[in-house]
Amino acid sequence: MNTDSPTLTVLICTHNRTELLLRTLHHLNIAHRPQGWQVQILVALNACGDTSRESLARFQKQNPDGLPLEWFEEPVPGKSHALNSAIPRIASDLLAFVDDDHRVDTNYLANACAAAEKYPDMDLFCGRILPDWDGTEPQWVHDTGRYRIYPLPVPRFDQGETPLHLTPEVAIPGGGNLFLRGAWLARVGLFSTRLGPTGHDLGGSEDLDWIIRAQKLGARLQYVPSVVQYHYVDLDRLKLGYLLKKAYKRSGATVGIRKPTDGHIPRYLYRKLASYLLSALLSLRPDRRRFYLVRTAAALGEMQGHRQQADVSGTWDEKQN
Repeated sequence: MNTDSPTLTVLICTHNRTELLLRTLHHLNIAHRPQGWQVQILVALNACGDTSRESLARFQKQNPDGLPLEWFEEPVPGKSHALNSAIPRIASDLLAFVDDDHRVDTNYLANACAAAEKYPDMDLFCGRILPDWDGTEPQWVHDTGRYRIYPLPVPRFDQGETPLHLTPEVAIPGGGNLFLRGAWLARVGLFSTRLGPTGHDLGGSEDLDWIIRAQKLGARLQYVPSVVQYHYVDLDRLKLGYLLKKAYKRSGATVGIRKPTDGHIPRYLYRKLASYLLSALLSLRPDRRRFYLVRTAAALGEMQGHRQQADVSGTWDEKQN
């Protein structure tokens, strides 16, 4: 890479998702290139047992004029292990995280680099993540009424059309559309292996933890709505069973993220659980029943999250392993 130009590395962590990974790489390669920047892609193969390696080599051979592409293998399962293995391999001015089930907008690369130039006093940046709806999804996912399911199991982060300086009190973005100045990698340190997902399980809040630690160290976070990624919609995630599991895992993973707890389950959670469960049992309308079942699962997850806090020494700023 030409070191006279600012550099951007796009990091993708993947586990056994060959087809989605190739889709992500394709859209990165057809995106508009930022003028005056050098861009490369780094893929972390996390305990992959599929054809990801061969597919990457074939993709690289078939796209000789594409973005420079490198990959490495991290055999220990867990996204945080892949992220942590990637950190010492990155020396770019700007680092962008792209999930392996995302499709970037055609202006993604150009707008991310433009944001880094436009906001020189900002350290971290995030854009919008929108579901990649194609019309095959059930109509209830678009409900906006009282019994809408929130948040949906298809990730979404959208703070509107106006750029914002984000603090934890306003919103904490996930890592799916995060980009940052490379120097902050060493300053903040490793991603928590306790909080990160393993394989395709439904947990994971290592990115939220990392962002909060960065902000506590003084990092300023800018929301840039023109930087857009679209999240692949897996219709199986919209079935009731998945909705319940995701609500449970998500709530449990985020307990204590703003303020660590002592492991004690607050009494109001028991009242909330009883209220949601009773409402679900008495609901005749499908949308109302689905809503209260999901809220019941979320309340159970929140309670489990408090129990897990009792077993963990330290806080979300735990010493990294």
